[in-house]
Amino acid sequence: MKVNKKIWSFLSFDLATIINATNNFLNDNKLGEGGFWPVYKGTLLDGQEIAVKGFQGARSGQGLTEFKNEVILFAKLQHLNLGCCIEGEEKMLLYEYMSNKTLDSFLFDSFQSKLLDWPMRFNILCAIARGLQYRHQDSRLRIIHRDLKASNVLLDDNLNPKISDFGLTKICGDQVEGNTNRIFGTYGYMAPEYAIDGLFSIKSDVFSFGVLLLEMRLWKDGTPEQLIDACLVDSCKVSEVVTCIQIGLLCVQHHPNDRPNMISVVVMWSSNNVLSQPKVANFLTNNISLIEGEQSRGRQESSINGVTISVLNAR
Repeated sequence: MKVNKKIWSFLSFDLATIINATNNFLNDNKLGEGGFWPVYKGTLLDGQEIAVKGFQGARSGQGLTEFKNEVILFAKLQHLNLGCCIEGEEKMLLYEYMSNKTLDSFLFDSFQSKLLDWPMRFNILCAIARGLQYRHQDSRLRIIHRDLKASNVLLDDNLNPKISDFGLTKICGDQVEGNTNRIFGTYGYMAPEYAIDGLFSIKSDVFSFGVLLLEMRLWKDGTPEQLIDACLVDSCKVSEVVTCIQIGLLCVQHHPNDRPNMISVVVMWSSNNVLSQPKVANFLTNNISLIEGEQSRGRQESSINGVTISVLNAR
């Protein structure tokens, strides 16, 4: 695996430092594990707490592309992650430790979910939207994440979100779309054109954001008030929740051209204009057999997601 030496030296940590920080990767310091990447908590000599994502697929070659992709992205954008370690077959990424872990640990836990009232959730959604807008439009490199989901949103001490896991990211320059024969990501969050045909664009991320937005509240049949999770009733503004649901439905429309971009999403939240009506998101039922068929032929490689996504019907 060859990468410009300047990139490695800019981000490099030695293995001894990481071993010391994690107490030799003590199991009690393990924060979690997914795919090829177990994550450990550590503390550097200056007292800074870190999260170390350790790569285990070196011998088989699995995940090397994702590792390289993430390091190059951080180096080019001078991202605020801490760096990486490459010694022999050991390959690791270092991040700032986020004390509140991931957004999914709150959303899908019956106790933790009660700790996120509506203003907190609304602020998290707005911050994620601004982060995507920056990556799509304002960054000097156009970035398509391709695996946005609740478990890839980290929360700091103040519950400020940070989008993480850029191993599947595509740097597109002036392009706004592309295609691939290898499908990566998480079913339920994938845009249909990407899951079925390998076509990705900034609108693929918009779709994933729409799913995430709808996950931030309870969805069921009924009047708008009945869409609100019981734990949010006392803290929410019904009009804001309904607006978010409508924006979410606009984001998960079947055709990319029907979805807003992230600039429009941000504007919708701050505008009093009447929103357009979303079209029926019928792909969730009509195309599921196509997706499963592609998967059975080994075309897709997707990360694990235990969340069940209900069929969403535009109202």
